[in-house]
Amino acid sequence: MIINTFSYLWSAHAVDVMCDLTSHRYRVFEVPISSPHCWPDEMTPAMRKEARKRLQDCGAVVRSLNAGGYDINLASPAANMRRKSTDHIKDVMDLAFEWGATDVVISPGTRRPMISPPLPLTLGWLSESLERLLPRARQAGVRLLLENTPYCFRPTLAEMAGVVNDVGDETLGIVYDVANAAFIGEDPVTGLLAHHAAIGLVHVSDTTIAEWGHDPIGTGVVDFESLGKAVQATGKGKDVVLEIIREKDPLGEIRTGLHALKKLGWTVSP
Repeated sequence: MIINTFSYLWSAHAVDVMCDLTSHRYRVFEVPISSPHCWPDEMTPAMRKEARKRLQDCGAVVRSLNAGGYDINLASPAANMRRKSTDHIKDVMDLAFEWGATDVVISPGTRRPMISPPLPLTLGWLSESLERLLPRARQAGVRLLLENTPYCFRPTLAEMAGVVNDVGDETLGIVYDVANAAFIGEDPVTGLLAHHAAIGLVHVSDTTIAEWGHDPIGTGVVDFESLGKAVQATGKGKDVVLEIIREKDPLGEIRTGLHALKKLGWTVSP
C-alpha cells in the first residue's frame, strides 16, 4: 500500500521521512508538496541529486507527488495567477520525473464563494491551464490526477469525471479521496464502481459528516468493508494511498490503519 507522508508536514523533510519509513518495511510513498516538507523551488540541483541517491539507497519508491491546492488555482480569473499555478505544477512534474514518480495530484481550482464567476468561464480557465500542463506531463512521463476536494469548484466524482471526459487525454485522470467524498455526502463505494476507469489513485482515511477529517479507519462514516470489496472488484489494490493525517505518533497511526484495514478484509502490505 502507498503511504502518504502528510502527517510529517511540519516535523521532517520528505526524504528523511521516506528513508526512515523504509526501515519499518514501508516502501511506496505519496509526498505532499509543501514547504518545508518538500518544495521544488527550495531544492538546488545538488540537493535533488542527493535526494534521488538517498531514495535509491534506502529502497524508497515515490509513486506520486501532491502539488496541493491552497496556494494555487488553475481556475483563477486572473491569467497571471493561472500562469503562476501552472509554473508551480511544472516544477512538481520535473521533480516527479527526477524521482521516478508516475503521478502528480492537482486540484481543479476554486471559485469565490460569493458572486462566483460563471461556471462556463471557470471551466474555460481550467481548460486553458490544462492545455499548458498536459504537454509537459507527457514529456515527463507522468499523469496529472485531479482530486475531489470539498473546497474545489468540481467536488463530486461525477463532476470531476466530466472534466476528464471533456479533455479526453490519457495523461489526465482522478484521485478519488473517499474521506472527501463521504464528507460531502457522496457514497465512495458507488463512486468508485461507477467511475473506476478514470481513477488513478484512491486515498483512504475516515471522516465524520460534522467535521471534515482524514481520520483513523473506523472512526467515521466510511464503510471500509464494502469499499475494500469495491477496490478489489475494480483492480485498484495497488493504487490505494493510506492518508490518515495525525501529527502525534504518525508511524503508529500508519500501523494501526493498515491493521484495521486488514481486519476488514483488505489485502495490505507490508
